[in-house]
Amino acid sequence: MRINLPHPIEFAKIWEQVTGVALNKSVRGIVTDSREVHPGDLYIAISGDRVDGHTFIKDVFEKGAVCALINSEIENADGQLIKVDNSVVTIGKVAKAWRNQIDIPVMGITGSNGKTSTKELLKHILSAQFNIHATEGNFNTSIGLPLTLLRLTKENTMSILEMGANQPGDIAQLCEIALPTHGLITNIAPAHLEGFGTIEAVAKTKGELFACLAKGTSFINAADYRVGALEILGDAVSFGLTPECDYPADIHHENDGAITLTVDAEEIPTHSVNLTFAKNVIACAAIARTFGLSWDEIRINVASFQPPKGRCEVKNNGSITIIDDTYNANLESTVAAIDYLKAFSGNGQRIFVFGDMFELGDLSQDQHRRVGEKCNEAELSAVFTIGEETVTTDAIITYSEYHEHFDNKDDLLTSLKSIIKDGDKVLVKGSRGMKMETIVEAMLAV
Repeated sequence: MRINLPHPIEFAKIWEQVTGVALNKSVRGIVTDSREVHPGDLYIAISGDRVDGHTFIKDVFEKGAVCALINSEIENADGQLIKVDNSVVTIGKVAKAWRNQIDIPVMGITGSNGKTSTKELLKHILSAQFNIHATEGNFNTSIGLPLTLLRLTKENTMSILEMGANQPGDIAQLCEIALPTHGLITNIAPAHLEGFGTIEAVAKTKGELFACLAKGTSFINAADYRVGALEILGDAVSFGLTPECDYPADIHHENDGAITLTVDAEEIPTHSVNLTFAKNVIACAAIARTFGLSWDEIRINVASFQPPKGRCEVKNNGSITIIDDTYNANLESTVAAIDYLKAFSGNGQRIFVFGDMFELGDLSQDQHRRVGEKCNEAELSAVFTIGEETVTTDAIITYSEYHEHFDNKDDLLTSLKSIIKDGDKVLVKGSRGMKMETIVEAMLAV
């Protein structure tokens, strides 16, 4: 991870106030990966499970770093060393002080699915009236969020921060740094169960966002009963597919399959067949109206929105349609992606290429089996699986005319290419570590 600092002089002042140590040279960027160091950077040495960043101190100074934040003893370094008990905690404190000097709405977004897609859509819609600062890429962790905050400037009029969690307490820690004034929990579902253990632990951790908003506003997805059950301490705005909320919504399917929403009696064409996207629009419409945007501004920016890379991104190689949903996968997002595949109009086969879902703990076999059941229910033309866990998915499939499990991508691609015809629709999905985007790239080249 690396960022450029927008205001190095002001950063140096905040740094000294928080750490008690003055920077010897101007810091123009902050970096955690020694391979990404630029001249003038401050390098944060992190002691990880597999790699200790302290072993690269000599390298980063040779590349032009001017300072290193460390928590282990280092001798004979060619640059300023600042030793602290915990480098990640320290940069979090600096980021909190930086954020605290800027009085603007700060929207925290967390949830089991859809954080990035919702954040990107909300950013796009709210840009009609606000100068938006927002999380980029995967900067949503205990190190990524502080770096994101340090790019915030007084020219920004709103911040939208994605908050990820892999274990209990993660969201509370991020809220302590970011001090959000508003919060959205997209949903609560079984995800990252290796770190949480139970869905109840997931719900408690996600709920830490609402718990910090005693003087703020929580946006409540009334369609998710686990979100609806969370305690709300401050103001609340609810939305969902039920009349008993502040922004009730209905879904209509046009003749071509595209979804049109009615939200609080206002029509919003989504120009998409993606039900998950439509639900994101409902959430973002409720937030945008709360911040004073007009319905016309919402409609215009929904129509012009392009989904982030690897999240139900529709591509075409001239003969087939490929749905690239390779960014990540859990049960809920995979089921939603299959529904998206089924919703495409026109003839042609509907084919699903599925890689392992990670971090599911003891529920892994059951959840991969449930994906297979969904494939049967969706009556897909073909299902191709790859990985160790998706063996369970393939074993349960009975409907599809063709289904097969593969040990490597080359064999999968050979078989897939042998059955592809013009007009087919192919969904590709799997967890990040499966690198399923390589299959998308290979299909686009056909």
